[in-house]
Amino acid sequence: MIKVRNLRKIYSGAVPTVAIDGVSFDIQEGEFVAIMGPSGSGKSTLMHILGFLDKPTSGSYQFWNREISEFSEQEMAKIRNKKIGFVFQMFNLLPRLNILENIELPLLYSGITKLKRNELVMRAIEEISLSHRLSHFPNQLSGGEQQRVAIARALVNDPAVIFADEPTGNLDSESGQRILDIFQNLNQKGRTIILVTHEEQIAKRARRILYLVDGKLIKDELK
Repeated sequence: MIKVRNLRKIYSGAVPTVAIDGVSFDIQEGEFVAIMGPSGSGKSTLMHILGFLDKPTSGSYQFWNREISEFSEQEMAKIRNKKIGFVFQMFNLLPRLNILENIELPLLYSGITKLKRNELVMRAIEEISLSHRLSHFPNQLSGGEQQRVAIARALVNDPAVIFADEPTGNLDSESGQRILDIFQNLNQKGRTIILVTHEEQIAKRARRILYLVDGKLIKDELK
C-alpha cells in the first residue's frame, strides 16, 4: 500500500530545518503500525506526508504504486476524502452539529443519497458502540465518547487507511485504552491503521513500531 524511499522534508527559513531525513520503509495493507518518537522527531510531519496533507522535499512516496508527485492538488484532496480517514488528538467535532451530522460530514459532497448516507453513518457508529447517542451534541459526551465519534467519522467513507495522531492525548488512561481497543478491533477486521504517538505503552498496542529520532528512522520493530 505504502512505499517510501529516502524521503526528506526540509522547511526553509533563515536556518533550514530538516524534519524528515532519508526515511525508507513499506507498509502493507492490513498492518497496524505505530510511528513513535519524542517531540520534534518528525513523526507528525511524516504522517502529514503519508496522509496527503503535505508533500516531501525529495525522495519517493508511492501510494498503491503511484508516486505522490504525480497527483494534482485536486487528486490529493479526493484521496484524502475517499481513501484516508483521520483521527486527531483534539477530536475536531463541530459543536453545533449532533453526532449523526458530525459523522455524516465527509459524505456531504459525495453525491450519494440521504438514505445511503444514513446507512453508512449507522454502519460506522456500530463499530464504536454509540448508536444510542446519535441525537446528542459533542458537549453532551465525554472525551472518550467524542473520540469514538471521531473514529466513526474517519470510518464512514470506508477508507483504505486510518491515520491517528496522538488519539489518546486528551483522554484519561481508561478512556485511552478503550480507544486503542477499538483500533485493535478494526485492525483485526482488516483495517490498515497508522498511529502516531510519543508514548511507548501506546505504541506497543500496534503490531509494528517505527522509531523516529531527529527525522531519522532508527528502528523498525515487528512484534
